[in-house]
Amino acid sequence: MYQKTLSFYIAMMYRNFSSFTSKKLQEAGLNFGLLFFIIYIGKHPGCSPSQLRESLSLDWGHSQRSISQLADKGFITKEKEGRHYVLNLTERGKNAFSIAHQVFFDWDESVLQTFTEEEKNQLFLLLEKAAKEITKEK
Repeated sequence: MYQKTLSFYIAMMYRNFSSFTSKKLQEAGLNFGLLFFIIYIGKHPGCSPSQLRESLSLDWGHSQRSISQLADKGFITKEKEGRHYVLNLTERGKNAFSIAHQVFFDWDESVLQTFTEEEKNQLFLLLEKAAKEITKEK
C-alpha cells in the first residue's frame, strides 16, 4: 500500500495538466515547454530577455534558445532598443497567449467539476499556504 503524499498527487496532476495543455497548445503550434514564455511576454509586453529569465528562474542558455525559437516561429518579436532587446507578441503570439492563458481555467474546470465552491475555496487556501512554504525555502 502506498502512502498518500502531496508530492504524489502533484506529480499525478502535473502529468495530466501537461498532457491536457499540450493538446490545446498544438492548435497554436506551441509546445508545453514554451507555455510560460508566451504567458510572461503576453503579461509583460516590452520586457527584456533578462527580465523574463529572472522572473521564470531560468538559466541564460535555455531562455535564449527558447526566445530564439519563439521568434523564428513568428510568436514574438525581439527588437533592439538602446543597449538591450525588448520582447513583444506578434498576432500569432497573441493568439497563442489567449489559448495558453485559457488552458489553466479549462483544466481547472475539468478537474474540479465535482467540487462545491466551498471545497474549491478551501483547496485553494490550503495550496496557497503550501506555496508560501515553498517560497520561504529560496
